[in-house]
Amino acid sequence: MSNSVKKSSSFKKFKGPVTVAVIGAGAVGKEMVRILNQRKFPVKELKIMARSARKLEIDGKSYDVIETKPEAFAGVQIALFAGTEGEKGAAVTFAPEAIKRGAVLIDNGSDFRMDETVPLVIPEINGEDVQWHKGIIANPNCTTAVLLMALAPIYRKFGVKRAIVSTYQAVSGAGAKGVSDLRSQVEEYLSQGKVTDSGIFPDPIAFNLLAHNWKIEEEGYSNEEWKVIQETQKILGDKKIQIIPTTVRVPVFNSHAESIYLETKKPITVEAAKAILNEFPGVLVVDESSPLNGKKCPMPLDASGRDEVLVGRLRKDLQNDKALLLWASGDNLRKGAALNAVQIAECLF
Repeated sequence: MSNSVKKSSSFKKFKGPVTVAVIGAGAVGKEMVRILNQRKFPVKELKIMARSARKLEIDGKSYDVIETKPEAFAGVQIALFAGTEGEKGAAVTFAPEAIKRGAVLIDNGSDFRMDETVPLVIPEINGEDVQWHKGIIANPNCTTAVLLMALAPIYRKFGVKRAIVSTYQAVSGAGAKGVSDLRSQVEEYLSQGKVTDSGIFPDPIAFNLLAHNWKIEEEGYSNEEWKVIQETQKILGDKKIQIIPTTVRVPVFNSHAESIYLETKKPITVEAAKAILNEFPGVLVVDESSPLNGKKCPMPLDASGRDEVLVGRLRKDLQNDKALLLWASGDNLRKGAALNAVQIAECLF
């Protein structure tokens, strides 16, 4: 799938249980711990690190959180950085120290994604790229992950020239503060008819849509939109594929949704696309013929807590036999972040 010609002859697989560190105790960090437990990851010892030491409860179990310090990485073999989308996240600060002590870093932040020496990996698509890591492996942006789980199977079979993508991104993508801000804004609006504090968002998110939630950069595209463009091209190993995204924050607590229009290189039918998607690991087609819990369309409420990206509403472009429209929804905290990171770690065995 990707242009992974940089495979390392020194790539070594782990054998047996390993010492794992989760760096970050927010929404993504908690989900990483939860998924390690759910998937019975071979953990010999688990260290949870954050800016300050404290107790943390996850699914009724209490964990000791230790302060993130260079010496805390002693003995750590896999370090899962929950990451931030800001510049110079924790992985930048502690990567050299962790690698020096023998750890392989899997970073959910944006700092290393476009580094040519760092693999950017979705295991179902380009898991083999872990073989050329030099101590760091990057997790893609949550929006990119949901998009590519729906796009990649079709890309492989029919080729894709262009994808027009409109996103509907949940507030959990902005962290735990995004969730609490939406909740408080809804309560304030319902009681007072207005929102006086937009919190971490540029404008109120309650009963609103924000297409300006991210920093606007060159050519008028937000940094979130640029991530989708550049990360898609890197993961697919195809700089010619055209990605035209519009990213929007919506008042949904969890799970992103995306409207995707694909122009393919070969003629494509809905039936053929559905068959390919049904066979692709990590994708679940949801429509009239294969409803999910009686639901016939992918929805964030149904995607939340699931590992699969839900894909539905497949339909042809009535004017173009080389084009297809579809709708996808995926849990941004799981496949869009924590689950994908743990799956990358599984590729190291």
